[in-house]
Amino acid sequence: MSAPTYTIRVASSLKDIATTDWNACAASADGKVDPFLDHAYFLSLEESGSATRQTGWLGHHLVLEADGAIQGILPCYLKGHSRGEYVFDAGWAEAYERAGGRYYPKLQASVPFTPATGRRLLVKPGEAGGAARSALVQGAAQVAMKLGASSVHVTFCPEDEAALMGEAGYLLRTDTQFHFENEGYGSFDGFLAALASRKRKAIRRERREALEGRGITIRQLTGRDLTEDVWDAFFAFYMDTGSRKWGRPYLMRSFFSLIGERMADRILLIMAERDGRYIAGAINFIGGDVLYGRHWGAVEEHPFLHFEVCYYQAIDYAISRGLKRVEAGAQGEHKLARGYRPVTTHSAHFIADPGFRRAVADYLDRERRYVADAVEELDALAPFRKMAAEVD
Repeated sequence: MSAPTYTIRVASSLKDIATTDWNACAASADGKVDPFLDHAYFLSLEESGSATRQTGWLGHHLVLEADGAIQGILPCYLKGHSRGEYVFDAGWAEAYERAGGRYYPKLQASVPFTPATGRRLLVKPGEAGGAARSALVQGAAQVAMKLGASSVHVTFCPEDEAALMGEAGYLLRTDTQFHFENEGYGSFDGFLAALASRKRKAIRRERREALEGRGITIRQLTGRDLTEDVWDAFFAFYMDTGSRKWGRPYLMRSFFSLIGERMADRILLIMAERDGRYIAGAINFIGGDVLYGRHWGAVEEHPFLHFEVCYYQAIDYAISRGLKRVEAGAQGEHKLARGYRPVTTHSAHFIADPGFRRAVADYLDRERRYVADAVEELDALAPFRKMAAEVD
């Protein structure tokens, strides 16, 4: 059979792509759609005003078609800044512009404000899937050149997608996150039994001191529990943390109402309650076999409450539901002592200017070696038992 003839069009809005077409491309082999790849998630970002032209996220989604039918999608944005990405290239922009170049606009292929690994080359399953993925990779570079953009950045993609893009001339970048891996633990105590004695005791102490004697109760909310009053409380937490960390939080209040309407059964809010009101909380998204931890906030400070709400409750939930992994967001070496292990994340970057490309390639070669060494060193510091027998 001859290879299909592909064309690429650019969609500036999620409304220009039917939900059924988008999710047919986003679905994995088992037919499930990752919560961060679902049409509903992207549409909620857009309709809430969180990811729009006004916030510097102009939709530029690449839609791959053959014989009039959509075969693949690359979620993409034309950007004039580098905020909300978690793969940091502001230094590249500064260096290029000092040398007389123009770094922005650039094409960003990602899920806005979401440092979670997932497919970016969304293609329908089938014999032509490999050709469709390659067409999206080549098409993104061609669209960038046509627009006069300096670069294409495909961030938090799976390693196999990064390798495919590397073969097409994209530059590869790595970084580190910390994930909890469920090794078939029957309970939280089963997880603790796998840790070194000192670490096990430290976690028990943190969980005890976070709650005992403080009048704090933990609530796990999902589905119909996610009322507007609950979202009001959580948004106050989100705004407090975001304002202290980076000046202006990215997500609008209406975003949470929209995902609450469209994705309620795929959301887990872990909320801390004291004296009849919520004082802290963390939002998680439930994937097929992964729990994705995202935002946290609090209006009262209590020792170890952050660890309890964000990390230990997530581990407990994942174990009780047989989920394979908890991804707790970007960065944070403090997660290591709490049972989260270092993993390598991947991104791929097309740089149009040959001279600038050589400079970035040299930098990334050194950075990848550093990341590989760091992951190895951090893994050696993981709190898991090193010996077959250990005395408490």
